[in-house]
Amino acid sequence: MKKLLLALIAAASPAAADVNTDAVMASRPPAHLSDFGFFDDLATMTPATGVTPYEIASALFTDYAEKQRWIYTPAPAPYSTEGALDFPVGAALIKLFHYGDNLIETRVLLHQEAGWKAYAYLWNADHTDADLKLAGADLAVDTPHGTISYHVPNVNQCKGCHVDNAGNFSPIGPKIRNLNVADQLQRFVTLGVLAEAPADAPAMPNYMDETVPLPERAAAYLDINCAHCHAPGHPADTSGLYLNWEEDRPVHRGIGKHPTAAGRGSGNLDYDVVPGDPDASIIVYRISSVDPGVMMPELGRTIVHAEGVQLIRDYIASLSE
Repeated sequence: MKKLLLALIAAASPAAADVNTDAVMASRPPAHLSDFGFFDDLATMTPATGVTPYEIASALFTDYAEKQRWIYTPAPAPYSTEGALDFPVGAALIKLFHYGDNLIETRVLLHQEAGWKAYAYLWNADHTDADLKLAGADLAVDTPHGTISYHVPNVNQCKGCHVDNAGNFSPIGPKIRNLNVADQLQRFVTLGVLAEAPADAPAMPNYMDETVPLPERAAAYLDINCAHCHAPGHPADTSGLYLNWEEDRPVHRGIGKHPTAAGRGSGNLDYDVVPGDPDASIIVYRISSVDPGVMMPELGRTIVHAEGVQLIRDYIASLSE
């Protein structure tokens, strides 16, 4: 079955001649990032044929790390506005985390016959290659925001954000609304990444764009940073706090809502969101904390996203009762 699948992938796209599809589909991930063949030149991060760079409108905050992203797919993903795009078996999503010239890690999501798998590769000191880190790693990294305790997730921690309550593992960022940046969707069609790109495709804004109305910026921030858990059918479903982009019921967005089981994470506050009062709102308390028992999101950051906190404070302050 696997040999037949690889043959079909090779026939579907010339990209298979450059990317190591055996490595993409292997049950045991290769030891080095270079083994995948995603890049013709790792020193310059020059992608191989069929590996397409992309950007998203709003990005998950990860201790101010800069990120670059690429997609490899043996066939176009069907257009859908429901969740992340359904890339075919044999596809890969590649994301580099770095601070300027200091390359930290590259995470890969591989779509295999049994579903998606996630692995982190830690760059060596010479930046000549990145090595598989199944157990993750903790690093002291000098950044423009000071020295941070950067955390590379282990395999199980990846599941904490990417797996829904039904046990389905899926990507988070590559949704149509988040990929609809400038002419990117049409470029995807031209390059064989996406089957079609309707003119009325939904779009989510960049939450850092101050020309966008404040409620939309706040909704975009909460969607990309929180909704992988706080959405129906996801790990924080029982909280009743839904922060996904589509949610429009005020109480499920936290307005006047009592927490179900926040424990000390509530900060002795009564409501998730108190219109006009950021300091009385549990959401602000939790995104402003670095206490592991309080902070939200629970993974992905070790410091406070000052700009993000200010955005949510401004949004809540703008709400009327």
